[in-house]
Amino acid sequence: MKILIIKFRNIGDVLLSTPLVENLKIHYTDAEIHFALNKGTEAMAAHHPDIAKLHIYDRETIRALPPLARIRQELAFARAIRRERYDMVINTTEGDRGAQLAWISGASVKIGYPPKKNRLLQKVFTHTLPPQGSRHTVEANLDALRVLGFSSVSKKVAMHYPDSAGKRVATLLADAGITPGEYIHFHPVSRWLFKCIDDGIAARLIDFCQRELDRRVVLTAAPVAAERKKLDAIKTRCTTEPLDLGGRLTLEETAALADKARLFIGVDTAVMHMAAALDTPVLAFFGPSGAFHWGPWDNACDESGYHARNGIQQMGRHRVIALNWECIPCGRDGCNGTKISDCLMQLPEPLIHTQLKAMIDDSNS
Repeated sequence: MKILIIKFRNIGDVLLSTPLVENLKIHYTDAEIHFALNKGTEAMAAHHPDIAKLHIYDRETIRALPPLARIRQELAFARAIRRERYDMVINTTEGDRGAQLAWISGASVKIGYPPKKNRLLQKVFTHTLPPQGSRHTVEANLDALRVLGFSSVSKKVAMHYPDSAGKRVATLLADAGITPGEYIHFHPVSRWLFKCIDDGIAARLIDFCQRELDRRVVLTAAPVAAERKKLDAIKTRCTTEPLDLGGRLTLEETAALADKARLFIGVDTAVMHMAAALDTPVLAFFGPSGAFHWGPWDNACDESGYHARNGIQQMGRHRVIALNWECIPCGRDGCNGTKISDCLMQLPEPLIHTQLKAMIDDSNS
């Protein structure tokens, strides 16, 4: 049996699909599972032992092509899917492209969300997925299993990385005199900067960890100019010296760094999900996005712990801090078009310190 999972979204979205992969392999033991995803997200699936093949859609390159060349590339991608002769296709997100590929695949079982705009694709799917509502994204991804009549055996989010990534991180830590398991990994940036906390708060948090908690802080960021600039702005406000690995690590190496950390601190971003998937305790700051959808998932739990719209919430070893503002979460890219979220600029630092101390104490017990 051949199964294709389609997830044309971002890095964290792909990672949170891995419980579906594991469950499909449990219920269809002889299945060959393939994954179709956007270029740049493949690190979340490339090393998964239950995924046999990736179909990588290079969205940015294809969009930049002249019209005829773009059509040729789209057709080539569709033909590659068709040639696989899948028995089942699962499109885990809304949108026309996944529905089109499900139809083109010729699979006898097609699972997905009915497209809202294209009426021609309304009846593509043999099994339709229910709305996510306020449920966690892990649960929504497992709906594909439920419509097939199966229950989930595991809800574990799985992050895999190669040995080479672990070795490089070990070398970088050794060169800096940092002991694995004793440092705090802080990823204060996001592709969407409106998810970031205030630079001054971030800098004082680094100082607090290094002075008051006596834990070295290791900083990371993606190798893009906007995130590098943000990290530099934070560092200039620090009075201590964190280890800055911003822009120097691959996604797999960033995972290896999170894996060996005592604690991870960050905002709602893919790296936060990677740390949680590796069972590193996570302290995350939320504002525009809702923890009920995107909170760090604890693999030791069977049910989400994020039931409130905002405030301090906990799921197993992980904690989320959001202000108790009525507007949180708003789903917007900042307040009043500024690309800055006021709710993340005004986080109470004593509260953050209290939560951090509690998490460090928990990790020592």
